[in-house]
Parts: sequence; C-alpha cells; structure tokens
Amino acid sequence: MTDRLESNTRTVMVLTGVSRVAGLVRDGVLSRCFGANELTSAFWFAFLIPNLFRRLFGEGALTASFLPVYTKLRDRNPVQAAQLATTLVAVLMVFLGSMLLLGESILFLVSAARDHDDTAIWLMMVTLPYMPLVCLVAFLGAMLQVMGRFGPPAAAPILLNGCIIVVTVVLSLTLGDSEQARLISIGSVAGSMVLAGLLQVGWMLWSLRSDAQWNWNPAASLDPLKQVLRAALPMILGLGALQLNTFLDGIIASYPAIMGTDQIFGTTYPLDEGAMTIVSYAQRLYQFPLGVFAISVATAIYPLLARKSDDNEAFADTVRRGLRLVLFIGVPASVGLALVRQPLTACILEGGAFTAMDVQRVAAVLLGYATAIWAYSMNQVFTKSCYAKMDMMTPVRIAIGVVVLNFVLNVGLIWTPLGETSLAWSTAICAILQCVLLMRAAGRHVQHPINADVIGCALRALLLSAVMGGGVWWAYTLMGPSEDFAGQIIRLLLLVVVGTVLYGGGARLLAMPELRWALGRR
Repeated sequence: MTDRLESNTRTVMVLTGVSRVAGLVRDGVLSRCFGANELTSAFWFAFLIPNLFRRLFGEGALTASFLPVYTKLRDRNPVQAAQLATTLVAVLMVFLGSMLLLGESILFLVSAARDHDDTAIWLMMVTLPYMPLVCLVAFLGAMLQVMGRFGPPAAAPILLNGCIIVVTVVLSLTLGDSEQARLISIGSVAGSMVLAGLLQVGWMLWSLRSDAQWNWNPAASLDPLKQVLRAALPMILGLGALQLNTFLDGIIASYPAIMGTDQIFGTTYPLDEGAMTIVSYAQRLYQFPLGVFAISVATAIYPLLARKSDDNEAFADTVRRGLRLVLFIGVPASVGLALVRQPLTACILEGGAFTAMDVQRVAAVLLGYATAIWAYSMNQVFTKSCYAKMDMMTPVRIAIGVVVLNFVLNVGLIWTPLGETSLAWSTAICAILQCVLLMRAAGRHVQHPINADVIGCALRALLLSAVMGGGVWWAYTLMGPSEDFAGQIIRLLLLVVVGTVLYGGGARLLAMPELRWALGRR
C-alpha cells in the first residue's frame, strides 16, 4: 500500500462527517421529542454501556494490538493473517457473548430487587445486546482499514443514526405524548440500536466479502494470537481504567436518574435528574469536529505507522505530518466551537420538549469541552504512534494517572458553582495534561516529534484562529439573536462561512501546506 495519508484522511473525514451530521439530526429529534429529564438521562446512561465495551474491545485494546500484527502478517504471510483474524473473531464473540449473558442476568436480578419498576435498568437490558455487535463491527472495520478501505467502517454509524431517527419520528407521531407513550417510544428507540447493530455487522461482512480471507486453524494462528493478547492485556488494564472513569462520570451525572433520589449521605445532590442528558448532548457536539477531523487522521495514520514502524525516519515524518494536520484543524475548531456554542446548540437541539434553559446549560458545558479539542486531537496521534511501535504500556500508565485526576476533579468540582460544567472542565484539563505527557513520551520513538515545522504550524494556526475568532465574534454581535428555526440556521451558516473564509483564506496567503493536506492532497 502506498502512502495515502491525506486521501485516506479525506475519505474518512467525508463519511464520518455525513455520519456525524446524521448523529446531530438524531440528537435533535431525540431532544425535541423527549427533552432533558430523568427518562432521557436513563436512556443516555444505558447507551453508555455498549459504548464502554466498544471503546475497550472493538476500538480499544484488542483492535490496537491486533492491527500492527495483522498488517505485517498480510504483507508476509496472508494465510496466517486469515487464520489470526478468524480465531480472534471467534474469541471475541465467545467472550462478549458470555459477558452479555452475565450482564443480562445481573441486570435482571437488580430489576427484580426493585420490583421491575426501574426504567434505567430496563433500558440497559434492552441496549446491552448491541454491545457484542458494535464490538464486532469495530473489529471488522480495523480489518478493512488494513486493506486500505476506510469508507465502509466510517459509514457504518449512519445505519445506527438512521434507525434511531426513523423509530423516534414514527413512534412520536403515532403514539402521542403521554407518559406511557414516551416509555414505549424510548424503549423502542433502545431496541432499534440492536437492529442497527445487526445491519452494521451485515454491512461490514458484505464489504469484506472480496478482500478478506477466513481460515479456521487455531493451532496455526497460536503464535500471533499470543502476540496480540500479550499486547492487549496491559492495554485492557489501562483502557479499562479509562472507560471505567467514563462510566463513573456517567454515574456522577445521572445519579438522581439512576437512584431515583436527589439525596446522598443526607445532603442534596448538586446535579439534577437531567444532568446526564445535558452532558451527553454537549459531548456529542464537541465530538463532531473531533470525530470528523482528529479521529479521521488517527484512523488513517495508524495502518501507515504500523507499516513504517521499522523505518525510523519515515515513521517520524508521518507522525509530524499527522500532528501538523490535527493542529491545523484542532486549534480553529476549539476557538470556533467556543464562539458559536450558543447558536449551534439552539439550532441542533432547541424546540419541542427541549427548552431555551436546556440550551443554555448545554452551551455552558460545551464551552469546557471545546477548549481542549486540539489536545484531544494530538492525543490521538501520539497514542497511535506508541501503539504502532508496540509500546502499549506508556499510554496506559499516562491514562491511569490522568483518569485518577479526572475522577477526583469531577467528584470535587460538582459541589462548586460550576456544577455539571465541571465535568467538562476537568476533562479538558486532564486532556491537556495528557497531551504534554504523551508529547514527552513520544520522544522515545520519534526523534524531535515537535520540530520547527510542527511549531511553525501551531503558531500560524493560533494566529489565524485569533483573526478568525475576531471576525466570527464581530459577525455574531452584528447579526444579533434569532428566535425562529430558519433564522438560527442562517445565522449559524453565516458564522461558519465567515470563519472558514478567514481561516482558509489566511492559510492560503501564508502558503500553509496543511491546507492542501486537509483537502486530501499531498
């Protein structure tokens, strides 16, 4: 495979962009139909469970340890590569299937102890079968990426968003707005995730039909299997801590919705029953630029780094290109999202059951997340560079330390006037610290990862972002508020155009090569 970082990034960015837009439409439909309350917080907490396993196994430790080994085997011994992939799919499904049965049994017992009258537990039982399906989708997607096919895995989430949108709209129009109807609707939405998972698995297998080879021979694949699992086990410890922290963050935000009380240790809990919904929507808004750009770069760069891991000079050059690309996009994304957080939130979410006060709350949380988009982006590249060198422990050690700090900040700061916004600010602070630590650690694998070219790119991006921010702020104050939906869309689009023209035009005047890279040209 040739070096196609920019074109592969463009492919992932375009399809991920379509998927993320569909995700925003999904969130807009859900917010207007259900609002921000105990019911929606229970749903988003249930949604968190499959994602925990997806990030841990599907896109996390197992995939990260599998991809470099599989990449090299496909180049050297395609038959053994097929044997490894087949064995790992079988192992993954047996393990996750067992976890599914265990999880459903535990949830049933908990539900029985609560007289089967707990909405959050019920929704978790409905969504849990999506867990093995989405992990399998992510694993198959990694196989496609090794083959240079980035489109199908990037497009797979569109099926999930489409199923949720259709089910939500149809049931909301047909069942009405009674409490019972809302329960049936939200339960059906949860069930649509499982249907979407089956469709996604089918889509990935169809996409692999002409490229993948399957060969069931566990004995022959034993050595590479041991190599993958040896690398995965320490990563599971670190990533498990990271995902546990995400899960605990969800418990912190949704405590009143899960426990059915606003009291803890005889004191009123500082977050209300809608906090989990507010935080979830803010996360999805900041993850739009992160997913479209930064994760697209990290996805495209990982197989390339795995192939170049034995060529230190080429490896270092690729890492620096990745860093320059995510800085070029991440810095203005942080500034722009912070500036347009209010009109963006109103345009996407406001209406129906989602009030103007809910918009204010989401925008406040979004400000905290937005400040560190550049750091989240750089972390993706630094982490993938370590994985490509089979250094699994360095990101793990850093992640564990940052996780502990993040949890301490979350637990402590929610009692301050920051309230639910503290969850975002602590995440941003820890992401910046993690970026600094990973930057230092990257020096073990890349000589001078932050060289003059990377620093120059960062400084020019900061300068242009300041110019862009001033222009967007001026346009925002000049246009004033807009109450109707059409006016909100027009205002938001104008702000995006102003920011894009100022930043893109400035990058062209400064002859920044990163502009060409972002457009998919070398």
